[in-house]
Amino acid sequence: MPVLTRLIPSPVVVDIRSGALDGLAALLADQRISASGKLAVVLSGGSGRALRPRLAPLLPGADWFEVADGTLDSAVRLADAIRGRRYDAVVAIGGGKIIDVTKYAAARVGLPMVSVATNLAHDGICSPVATLDNDNGRGSYGVPSPIAMVIDLDVIRDAPARFIRSGIGDTVSNLSAIADWELSQRVNGEPVDGLAAAMARTAGESVLRHPGGVEDDAFLVVLAEALVLTGIAMSISGDTRPSSGACHEISHAFDLLFPQRAASHGEQVGLGAAFAMHLRGSHEEAGLLAEVLRRHRLPVLPEDIGFTPAEFVRAVEYAPQTRPGRFTILEHLDLTTDQIRDAYADYAKTIRS
Repeated sequence: MPVLTRLIPSPVVVDIRSGALDGLAALLADQRISASGKLAVVLSGGSGRALRPRLAPLLPGADWFEVADGTLDSAVRLADAIRGRRYDAVVAIGGGKIIDVTKYAAARVGLPMVSVATNLAHDGICSPVATLDNDNGRGSYGVPSPIAMVIDLDVIRDAPARFIRSGIGDTVSNLSAIADWELSQRVNGEPVDGLAAAMARTAGESVLRHPGGVEDDAFLVVLAEALVLTGIAMSISGDTRPSSGACHEISHAFDLLFPQRAASHGEQVGLGAAFAMHLRGSHEEAGLLAEVLRRHRLPVLPEDIGFTPAEFVRAVEYAPQTRPGRFTILEHLDLTTDQIRDAYADYAKTIRS
């Protein structure tokens, strides 16, 4: 009988542990990544720059580039800077913005990219998507996934706890995104990739059910693994469906309508996921999401991040416009402003009780 196999795009190395940075040079010397040691290392101006004195002696053949922001212009400039210099790979050291800029630049010049995350704010650390600010606000660009992932728990603990909490919100929102994907399958016949859905759901559940917190190494490992799994799930499905539904549409609406006031990505999608679960009538799941978000000091009401209920209603009403063609509970219900207001009032009453 013929044997059918499925090739899964995933990193060749995932190193999540305390002291992982100490093994970075050996990892990069792997024949699959850099035989010559000729590397372009891209740093953020904060956490990445702080690590350069520690890493520079270990990477004598590297050239260093500092990136100030997460814009498309910065990504294009970085690509131009590294083009034609015969690097084996590009290494990004920093948070999500720097990693996304580097993913885009590496894709533009056809080089493999290594992700060294200095915080766990969202699943972009291992995803096939680069989210970059542009002249029209913010765009998502398809790119190859990182060839290797390094997450040093010692470095993660030094980052502000809010970054870790943001990653929690992003990961548990997978459960709402999967529910939207399955809804679209039932209503529209949209195919659901079962493997991608299983991985994203497992990632979300692992964080949702874990009793630990941001100060707990065991919990940080689970969160880091969940973010990596979510990135691989997106690579398998070929889009962001495993991790992006109504929850992310609501977050994008916040970003577009209130760009100077928007909270962190994970804070917004966590809140959006709990509300979307409520809209589905899954009140028990919405309550559990809200309970876990609260335990990790994440918002469950718009007031928790400085928005009024009226502004939240406006964001929910606008949300479907942020992802044309994506079908979620918001598109399915097609609620009027008054209906959204009533649904939010019921959600807030339920969550507070």
